[in-house]
Amino acid sequence: MTQIVERLSKAVEKHVDMIYEAEDYIWKHPETGYREWNTTAYLAERFEALGYSLVKPGDIPGFYTDLDTGKPGPKVAILGELDSLIVGNHPECDRETSAVHACGHNCQSAILLGVAAALKEPGALDGLSGSIRLISVPAEELIELGFRRDLREKGVIRYFGGKVEFIARGYFDDVDIAMLIHTGNLSEGKTLNFNRGNNGCVLKNITFHGLAAHAGGSPQNGHNALYAATLAMNAANALRETFPDDQHIRFHPIVTEGGAAVNSIPETVKMESYVRGASYESIVAYNEKINLALAASAAAIGCTVTLDDAPGYLSLNNDANLAEVMADAMREISGPDSVEFVDTWSTGSTDMGDVSSIMPAVHPHCSGAKGMGHGANYTIADKRLACLLPAQCLAATAGKLLENDAKAARKIVKEAKPRFASKEEYLAAIDRLQKKLEAVSYNEDGTVTIRYKGQA
Repeated sequence: MTQIVERLSKAVEKHVDMIYEAEDYIWKHPETGYREWNTTAYLAERFEALGYSLVKPGDIPGFYTDLDTGKPGPKVAILGELDSLIVGNHPECDRETSAVHACGHNCQSAILLGVAAALKEPGALDGLSGSIRLISVPAEELIELGFRRDLREKGVIRYFGGKVEFIARGYFDDVDIAMLIHTGNLSEGKTLNFNRGNNGCVLKNITFHGLAAHAGGSPQNGHNALYAATLAMNAANALRETFPDDQHIRFHPIVTEGGAAVNSIPETVKMESYVRGASYESIVAYNEKINLALAASAAAIGCTVTLDDAPGYLSLNNDANLAEVMADAMREISGPDSVEFVDTWSTGSTDMGDVSSIMPAVHPHCSGAKGMGHGANYTIADKRLACLLPAQCLAATAGKLLENDAKAARKIVKEAKPRFASKEEYLAAIDRLQKKLEAVSYNEDGTVTIRYKGQA
C-alpha cells in the first residue's frame, strides 16, 4: 500500500464509529428531495464540530465546505447525496411520509462525514497541492415533481435536481474534478464497479384537452381526451423501432388523471413521462419525435394538448482517467481483484451526469447493500462495504490526485473532454429543453396547426 493511501485510509478508520452512527441515524430519519432539513442539520453540526466553515444555500438544504492544502493546484470535489425515496411498502419507511433510503444515500452522507473527519487529522494533507471541496447535495431522486414545480414557481429553485441547482448557484464554479461513490449490490468479492455511464432525461407533463359530453346519450358531441391520450401512447409505441440501440431511448408514460366521471366523456387527461437518452442530442431529437406523435394524436380526434417539458438530467459519462485513479486506490485498500469495469450503459438517470457534462467526474458503485434498489426489500447489509471502504477510497483518491504537485489531477483535467466548455453553455443547453406549448390549434379555414418544437 502506498504511503498516501495508507495514511488516509487509517485516518478514515479512526472515525468508523461516527460513520456508522451517521448511517444509522440518517436511515432512521429519511427525507425526500429539497426537504432534507433535519439531515442537513445533523451533518452540519458534525462538520462544524470538526472545524469546518460551511456555505449554506439557506433556502434549500445542503452545504459545501473547502479544505485548502496551502499549495496551488486543482480543486477536487467529493459529493454525498442527502435525499431518500418514497416506498410505501418498505417495512422501515417513515409511517407518515413513506420516505425510506431505498437507494443508499444515507451511506453517501455517512461516507462524506467520514472523509471530512479524516482530512482534519494531523498530517492528512501533507504533500498535497490544491484543495478539496466537500459537498452535501440535496434532491437527486426525480420524485415529487409537483412539489418541486411549486418551489420553482415561487422562485426558490430554478431546477428540479440538486446538483443542477448547485451548479446554477455557482457552487461548482471553481471545481475541476468531481466524484462520489454510490452504494450498490455487487458481485461477491467486488468492492467497486464502474460502467460507461447513464442516460439523461427530459421531464414531460402532458395534458390532453377534449370536450365533455354524456358518455351514453350523446358521445358524438364530445371529444374524448382519454382516447387522445391512448392514441398518443400507441403512436409513441409505433416509434420505438426507430430508436437507435446505441442511444438507449426510453419513453415510459403514466396517466395521472383519466377523467372525472364514468358517464361523462373525459375532458381533461394528464400524463407524466420522461424521454431518456444517452446524449443531449438524442434526448432533443427523440423528444421532438414523441411530441409530434402526441400532438398529431390529439389532432386526429379533435382534441388539443399542452406539452410542458422541463430539463431533467444529462447523461453521465464516467471519466476513464479518473476512474483508473480511483480503482487503483480501492485495489490498494481492498485487494487487487476487488474492482470491476463493465462495458455496459445504464438507462437510469442521475444529476451526476450534469456534473460530468462540465468537468471530469465519476459515479461508481460500491457493495454493501442487498435487495432491489428503490424496492421494498432494500437494506444495508454490510456497513464496512457500504460506508467504511468507500470513505477510505474517496479520501485516498483525493490524496492520489493531489500528491506530487497534483500531477494526476492535472493530467485528468488536461485530457478531459466534457460535453460543454462552460457552465454558461451547459445552462443555456438545458434551458432549451424547457418548453410549454399549446401544440394543436384549429384554424377558421379548416386547417390544423401543430407545434412540437421550440419554446413557449
